[in-house]
This record gives sequence, structure tokens and C-alpha cells, in this order.
Amino acid sequence: MPTIQTIAVIGAGTMGSGIAHLFARSGFNVLLCDVQQSFLDQSLTRIRTNLGREAAKGKLPSDQVEPSIARITLTTDRNTLASAQFAVEAASERFDIKSEIFRSLDTILPHGAILATNTSSISITKLAALTNRPAQVIGMHFFNPVPVMTLVEIIRGLQTDQATYDAVRDLSIELGKTPVEVNDSPGFVSNRVLMPLINEAAFTVMEGVATAEAVDQVFQLGMAHPMGPLTLADFIGLDVCVDILRVLHEGLGDPKYRPCPLLIRMVDAGWLGRKSGRGFYSY
Repeated sequence: MPTIQTIAVIGAGTMGSGIAHLFARSGFNVLLCDVQQSFLDQSLTRIRTNLGREAAKGKLPSDQVEPSIARITLTTDRNTLASAQFAVEAASERFDIKSEIFRSLDTILPHGAILATNTSSISITKLAALTNRPAQVIGMHFFNPVPVMTLVEIIRGLQTDQATYDAVRDLSIELGKTPVEVNDSPGFVSNRVLMPLINEAAFTVMEGVATAEAVDQVFQLGMAHPMGPLTLADFIGLDVCVDILRVLHEGLGDPKYRPCPLLIRMVDAGWLGRKSGRGFYSY
């Protein structure tokens, strides 16, 4: 397994920005790739702001902000990722998008490079089978906000070898994260348990059992959750929640995972949560 010095991050949205931030702050060179320069520019602005916030809170020496930024290279050309020893895909939670990226990365990155995905629900085994290096494909599921949350869910595909798992586990620890190993199954552990909770909370609102505020208060005050399930859904993105529920429904074949019709209607209306300014709450 080659020494990992340069990281390719594919996708400059919320998760990709957080992953690039984390690796750059930890001393790695980062190649941040997306399809439009405007997405990359917005991402770098977000990373700079968040690094500055960490410095202001004393969590990062102020003289490390600019060196961290300098370690990030923006690119819209995937071919420039050929110097990376490790890639993390953080694109939209759709198999067609991820499969195209994995086929492409497989031809571009060097033979020994590991291909990781930040997917929160899609099969690692299916993605790995699209490549000529299935033993070196693995799930590396970070949680939002990436620089803050300590968990990394590491998901073995059926083909993932021990050397790949060991390298990603060690890398997670080097990043200051706590790796938790799980096997490949729709939604893994985190979303297989979380999404039915969010879905059922949406059903209680749709059926008039309680308001969104009341549902969230029950979980905050009664179960000591830091935020209620519907506030969390807005934070994740209601479109992402629906996508994951559909993966669970299709992959496990159990009707209990069918997305709540209210969630689907809200997504159809463009009410995606915090990122669109409106979901169960207004922002």
C-alpha cells in the first residue's frame, strides 16, 4: 500500500468541502474536484470561513489557516487526480452518478490507490464490482459537520481486502476520528436505524398526531437527543433522506422503509430543509 500524501476529493458540496477541510487541516495535499468552477469557489470560501471559525475558538492555531488552504488545489479536470494515492467520492447519493465516477477514477488513479466513497447508503460491493480493483474499494462514511463529528463508519464491501481496511482505519485515526467497522448492507448501521426514525416522525406530522415542533421536543426533552429528528432531517436535507429511504426500501424489500408521502411532497416542492431555506422549519 503506497504512502498516502495526496487525497482526491470528488464533490465540493457540504460533505466534500468538510472532507477536504479535514484532510488539509491534517497536513495532506488535497485535490478537490467538481464539475463547475463556481462550486469549487464556493467550497473554498466555506472552508476558509470554517477554518477561521476554528482558529477563533482556539481549536486551530491561527497561523495554520492559510497553510491549510494552500494545501487545497481546485480542479474541474478529473485527469489531474492521477497523482493521488487515495480518493474519496462525495457526490450526490445516486448510484448512477457514483458508478460513473468510480469507473472514471479506476482508469485515472494509480494501480495501488484506494477508492473510497462517502455514501451513506449505497452498496460498496456494487460500486467495487465496477472497477478493476474491487479489493481496494471501501466505504468511508463521514458525518456532518465533518471537521467536528468524531465518527467514521468504515464499510467493507464483499471484496474489500484487509490491507485496504487497515489503511483506511489508520488514516481515520490520523485524522482524529474514531473508526467503526460495519459490513455492506443498505444504509449500513447509521442510516438503517436513523432513517426509519425520521420517516416515522414525518408520518406523525402528516397524520396530525403532533406538530414538527412537538415531535422534536419529545425527543430532545424525553430522550436527551441534542436535536429532534425533524430538525435533523432539515439539517441532512429532505431530498437526501428520501434518497436513502428509497435505497433501504429497494435493497431490503421491506415496506416499513417506504418514504413518507409528506417527505416526497416537500422534496417535490423544493422544500429541502436548511440548504433551501425551508423544510419542516424556515431558515
